[in-house]
Amino acid sequence: MARSSAEDMELRKSCAVAIAGSGGKEEEIVLSIRVAKGRGIFEKLGRLAEPRVLAVTTKHSARSEKTKAFIRVLKYSSGAGLEPAKLYKLKHLTKLEVVTNDPSGCTFFMGFDNLRSQSVAPPQWTMRNIDDRNRLLFCILNLCKEILARLPKVNGIDIVELALWAKDNTPAVITTQVTTTQESNQDGATVTVVKEREVQVVSVEKDLLVSHAEEEEEDMESMKSLLSMYLMGIGETEAFSERMKQELLALEATNVYSLLEAEPLLDEVVKGLDAATLYIDDIDEWLQIFNVKLRHMREDIASIESRNNTMELLSDNCKGLVDELDRLLNKLRIPPEYSAILTTGSFEEKRMLKHVEACEWLSAALHSLQASNMEPCYANMRAVRERHEELEKLKAIFVKRATEFLTNYFSTLADFMLTDKSYFAQFRGQLKRPDHADLRFKCRTYARLLQHLKSLDRSSLVPLRKAYCQSLNLLLRREAREFSNELRSSTKIPRNPPGWLEGSSNSNDTSMVSEAYSNMLKIFIPLLVDESSFFAHFMCFEGIDNKDDDDDLEIMDPDGNDDKPEITSSELGALNEALKDLLDGIQEDFYAIIDWAWKVDPLRCISMYGLTERYLSGQKTDAAGFVRKLLDDLRSKIISQFNKFIDEVCHQIERNERNVRPPIGVLSYMTKFENLASRMEHNIQGQSRDMVDKAYSKLVGAMFNTLEKIAETDSKSFDIVLIENYAAFQNSLYELANAVSSLAKFYHLASESYEQACTRLCNSVINLQFDKLISFHQKVDELRLRCGKSNEEIPFQQGLSKSDLRKVLKYSLTGIDRSFNLMYKKLVKSLTTEELLPSIWIKCKKEFLDKYAAFVEMVLKIYGNEPVTPVAEMKELIASL
Repeated sequence: MARSSAEDMELRKSCAVAIAGSGGKEEEIVLSIRVAKGRGIFEKLGRLAEPRVLAVTTKHSARSEKTKAFIRVLKYSSGAGLEPAKLYKLKHLTKLEVVTNDPSGCTFFMGFDNLRSQSVAPPQWTMRNIDDRNRLLFCILNLCKEILARLPKVNGIDIVELALWAKDNTPAVITTQVTTTQESNQDGATVTVVKEREVQVVSVEKDLLVSHAEEEEEDMESMKSLLSMYLMGIGETEAFSERMKQELLALEATNVYSLLEAEPLLDEVVKGLDAATLYIDDIDEWLQIFNVKLRHMREDIASIESRNNTMELLSDNCKGLVDELDRLLNKLRIPPEYSAILTTGSFEEKRMLKHVEACEWLSAALHSLQASNMEPCYANMRAVRERHEELEKLKAIFVKRATEFLTNYFSTLADFMLTDKSYFAQFRGQLKRPDHADLRFKCRTYARLLQHLKSLDRSSLVPLRKAYCQSLNLLLRREAREFSNELRSSTKIPRNPPGWLEGSSNSNDTSMVSEAYSNMLKIFIPLLVDESSFFAHFMCFEGIDNKDDDDDLEIMDPDGNDDKPEITSSELGALNEALKDLLDGIQEDFYAIIDWAWKVDPLRCISMYGLTERYLSGQKTDAAGFVRKLLDDLRSKIISQFNKFIDEVCHQIERNERNVRPPIGVLSYMTKFENLASRMEHNIQGQSRDMVDKAYSKLVGAMFNTLEKIAETDSKSFDIVLIENYAAFQNSLYELANAVSSLAKFYHLASESYEQACTRLCNSVINLQFDKLISFHQKVDELRLRCGKSNEEIPFQQGLSKSDLRKVLKYSLTGIDRSFNLMYKKLVKSLTTEELLPSIWIKCKKEFLDKYAAFVEMVLKIYGNEPVTPVAEMKELIASL
């Protein structure tokens, strides 16, 4: 069996705290138990029983030395704590009755004699089980017997069974009283202390059983007293029997005498009975007749009541049906004013409000007649289907009329502006942005109409979008052409544009072509973006984020939902196709500006590329998607034109290979490349650095390749040509290479090639004057490294003996000053640039010393103490030359 809540100490402590907080600090808890409160009528209506806690408490008064008992009702607060709800005094308890309607027997109610309204049903308390019910009732009866010396009336439960249950469960019903006292701690604060003590329960069983014994004893005493009265004066049994016989005879004689005296009366009674007997049969027949009539009347009344109930039900049903049909007819009725507006009349501006109202009604009517928005029984009705077909026909007529009107209206607006000469005259002499404010204002008049056309028939917007794009495309292309022509005619360009190898000067400044292209972008790119965004919102493309256009167009969702869905891929594809129809062809005027600027100064493509990149980075991919594509095409056009120029320059460089005749000297493009690079750097804007760096790579690659091919035409002057040209390239590009990292790379490449050419030239000059010395050293190295000869074996090889060594030293080092003079004259004769001679001569001396030091080291290792001029002495000798 589950543990009873009466044994829950936490529940007792919670009750004690709640009672103490409501003023019952001196009360002691005898029993606390969880119950469910209900009133039978409310439970039948569907209301649930409310959880409560019943606490039986006592309070002892020291002044009067009396004990009072209470029954407290506690409920659960919002914070899941307990709070007092009701207080009953036990002295007013008059009745404890178990509800017979509850088959479990766990529901009872308590009657009190001090309730204000006895007509209100007292609350019913439902326990978890019979044991909890008996435990509570036993506790209440125990306190009534102990404190009040009386018991309340108990109904619905056998008091003997309750006593037997108490006898079997006496240890379980010994409860614990919980008291609350207040103590002061060291800080002076008042603290509530919960104390427990066991209470000795008075056995109700004993009192109840003793009460029944006393009643039986009283009954026996009364019977004894009665017998004593009737047996008084009786001696023996025979005498008593004789006496009783005499009294019986006297009683019978008295009765016979009375009957004889009452004989006349009896005769009258018999006569009356005989007379009444005559009417009994008639009354019986009358009663049978009346009974039959009453039975027929009851049947008639029952039939009338049945027919009356049926008629009342039929009347209610008919009334409800009429109301429902009225509502359905209101849905199906087509107001004549809306029908007239949708089928006839013009679309003038002053009538637009009525058209919008009619569209709203038509949309709502079609929405209400959809199968998903109606009862299935209504959706299959013929009247509903017919009315839905009528609304569909009405919608088709209105959509066709509105589509034809708007198509003609868009064409008329564009034609009017195209034929207005004063409108295009504004571009002459002043470069102003085309003003479309009046055009947009007239279009906004029909924005709401387009929104409702979309809700009625989404496919109707396709021809409208195409008509709008075709009409406005003619206007935009005409405006771009007029603006482009005026822009080129008003720009003053130099008569003789600079060549690609010429430096820039004030007289040949071509920055005005870049400004012209910038003006074209500054005027028309925002215009095209605005037109694209206006078109996307005006033609009801979903998911385009532009709050300003929504406010201007006053577009509202018919369902009242302001949240815009994200644009889908299909919707975005349709928008891009429509924007292509709207703006296609206008790029030709931009191309014309680019071609014109390229012819004036091809290097202006660099600045135009940077301007295009700046505009391209600020464009979105939704409403301005085609504008972004336009800018991307312009960027490709500029790159193509610039690459065309670079290819032409490379071709001119390569043609030098066929035109050069010896002496070659320094090629012109090697020194004039710096002018081209300076102009290219001057034109760099924004993100055009990559394009310029690629052009540098292509140009320098062509220059160096051509130089190598030209140098190879004369093998004798190969290194001289490379040295002079690489030196000229470095001298002209020195300052610019320090500022531009990409040019520094080519500068270092030229420097490496220059050093390699110088090394080859110095070696050739040294080998020409000291060929035997160099040749002897090379033979020794070849035997040591390739043939694996040891140092001791080499002097015994043919041509490498010590005598051969002495001959080589004598031949090579005798008259060394003459040899160096011949080397110097050779360099002077070969070089056409005198500025390079000192550095190359110094490099020749250094190369000779390096070779001589290696030769001396070899001699010391292989030939021992053979006399040879030391390296330090040779260094001093060469330095003095």
